[in-house]
Amino acid sequence: MVTRDQDSAPAELYNAATRSVVSWLGVLLGISSINHGVLEMMQGNAPTPGSFVKALGPGHSWTLWVHGGEPAFTLVHNFLLTGILATAIGILLVIWSVGFIGRRGGATIFLLLSISSFLVGGGLAQVLLFTFNWAAATRIRASLGFWQWITPPVLRRTLAKVWRPALIAAAILFLAALEIATFGILPGLPHHTETLTRTLWRLAAAIIAAVLLAILAAFAHDIEARGTKLPR
Repeated sequence: MVTRDQDSAPAELYNAATRSVVSWLGVLLGISSINHGVLEMMQGNAPTPGSFVKALGPGHSWTLWVHGGEPAFTLVHNFLLTGILATAIGILLVIWSVGFIGRRGGATIFLLLSISSFLVGGGLAQVLLFTFNWAAATRIRASLGFWQWITPPVLRRTLAKVWRPALIAAAILFLAALEIATFGILPGLPHHTETLTRTLWRLAAAIIAAVLLAILAAFAHDIEARGTKLPR
């Protein structure tokens, strides 16, 4: 079935695997912004201590992070307002990633929404990921000729088979990190903040690796699926 995003583009210039990876990663980033926003709203109609804040406030019995956590940056120095904005933009990120990011100009709108989320408390850790995702989104309608040129055929065929597993791994790792950052609890891990902090750093490295692998593997899959020689 042809989607709305494909209607106005030649099939050979529409990279479906890349579109799928970018959409799912965009949804995850939107969920993270919503998570930060809800936690900020829970701190009530109170001023922030400055531009750098903790989305998760101190003193909650349902989280191991008794002193708060989830660092964020905001230009809106009120927890309730910045939380509302981060949540609203997170919802827009999810909607845009699912329905519109494959359109012409879709990557630009995604980048603007992501930057807006960052500026109103949507989280610090997502900056690198939304930059990667935006760069990949600009390739949804590209020839990918450069990537075909620099990747040997054997490597490309191998990568083409793993874009879905890599994307699933990235999603699982991302959601696990978000759960730990919010509640401080994950089955099998000790309930100790220092251990959990080290775990979060390891997860961050694993997420970046899985995201990059998913993107590059999607490129490889789309090149192989096209089956034609592309210009550089």
